[in-house]
Amino acid sequence: MSAYDDFLGKTETRTDRADPRLIEGFAATLGIDTPQAEMPPLWHWMLFQDWKRPDGIGPDGHPKRGGFLPPVHHLPRRMWAGGRLRFFAAGIRADETVTRISTIKAISEKSGGSGDLVFVTVAHSIEGPRGLVLEEEHDIVYRGAEGAAVKPATPATPAPGEITRVTEPDALFLFRYSALTGNGHRIHYDMPYVTGVEGYPGLIVHGPLQATLLAAHAMAQAPGRRLTSFSFRGLRPAFAGNTLSLHAVMAGDTARLQSRDDKGATCMQAEAVLD
Repeated sequence: MSAYDDFLGKTETRTDRADPRLIEGFAATLGIDTPQAEMPPLWHWMLFQDWKRPDGIGPDGHPKRGGFLPPVHHLPRRMWAGGRLRFFAAGIRADETVTRISTIKAISEKSGGSGDLVFVTVAHSIEGPRGLVLEEEHDIVYRGAEGAAVKPATPATPAPGEITRVTEPDALFLFRYSALTGNGHRIHYDMPYVTGVEGYPGLIVHGPLQATLLAAHAMAQAPGRRLTSFSFRGLRPAFAGNTLSLHAVMAGDTARLQSRDDKGATCMQAEAVLD
């Protein structure tokens, strides 16, 4: 029996409005025109922000542990490990009100070479005025501070037909994404914290930001088509101030994707299915 069993099946319902200022802000951050129809895939992560008073914030910048998510107090590092999404015909347009129902679907405790780990999977369903928008499973991992924060990795081998785009997320880019998503996690903007407390060599590029860039890279290879499903998994951190390359290999309706750091190591892998 797990100490967190009481959290399994717990649900939370939240409602939000797609503020046009968020959409305009993210478009400006990416250096693209503001979308005039539906928000592009994965931009919904700007919604349902969780702002707390100062006394409700933990040392890492996240809300204090407990509440909806299980209180994993003994493992200080928290990361967005991956997720799986299905998109439906109804999207989200500026000024629309949408409702998200969240359910804690799974909690597992593991022990391995990097110490103790706790994985939490949260299922989300978002519905708007024109029907179901998406269903999502979001994986969170908690891990300890012992051991190396980043392990060496072998550069990935380029695949035949790979389509590559190179970007360089800097500290300002990360700060703006944190602000747009209401993400107070200090690993993305606080250099003394991320290096001195969590032991990383630099500011960490958000996992969901990498996933959003990869989804856009897939859709750029198939103009006019719609994303129907997307899955992604973080393998290692990427750091601000270095190049981050986006790679896509198209096979029919499927794009196999990777982001790679300046050493060529894979940071995130993903798969997109287009209709």
